Amino acid sequence: MAETTVRASQRASSRKRKKKKNQIPFGVIAFLVIVAIGIWLGTRSETLVFYWITGTIFGFILQRARFCFTASMRDPYLTGSTTVTKAVLIALAITSIGFTAIKYGYFQNGLPIPGQGYIAPISVATGVGAFMFGIGMVIAGGCASGTLMRVGEGFWMQLLSLFFFIVGSLWGAHDFGWWKMNFMLSGKAIFLPDYLGWLGGIACNLIIIAILYVVAHKWGNRKKTD
Repeated sequence: MAETTVRASQRASSRKRKKKKNQIPFGVIAFLVIVAIGIWLGTRSETLVFYWITGTIFGFILQRARFCFTASMRDPYLTGSTTVTKAVLIALAITSIGFTAIKYGYFQNGLPIPGQGYIAPISVATGVGAFMFGIGMVIAGGCASGTLMRVGEGFWMQLLSLFFFIVGSLWGAHDFGWWKMNFMLSGKAIFLPDYLGWLGGIACNLIIIAILYVVAHKWGNRKKTD
């Protein structure tokens, strides 16, 4: 009797389970659409094709790796996991070495150092902006890359976040000059090689990243043992 009841409950539960849809046709269609758009963009500009290909690959990698900058800062507090945090720190270390090598190469050859225009002053506005952006990312469940990734996955509620992200970006771009003149320029731009030299600058940067990595590692292990 008991065995019959168990079997009946198993059959009932199996009927309740929804049959998973075959995703391969959707994948093939999506791939063909991507290729078609790439071919069409190729008739317009080679640069657009490059952006399209790299953007598609970048989005695929983000989705498969679940790589999200928001999660790297949020997860240690919410779940105690620091896996993504350590991955982001490793990525920052690698890119720091790469960008330093490129900049130093230009410097050695007496050429204008690329990217110097992006060295922004550090002031109270930096902290306030980071705090506001952090709150928004946690509420929305993702930053720009995370929101786009989840929209592509079919999380349509993220379209609301994407809409206001676009509105906020356009509004910010419109008023950026006023914010820059009245707040941002009150700080001082810091380029470490100017103070510590090229070797000292990259060493300082990597030491800070290493310290953060050790702290993240210990924090994750502590949460596992709690």
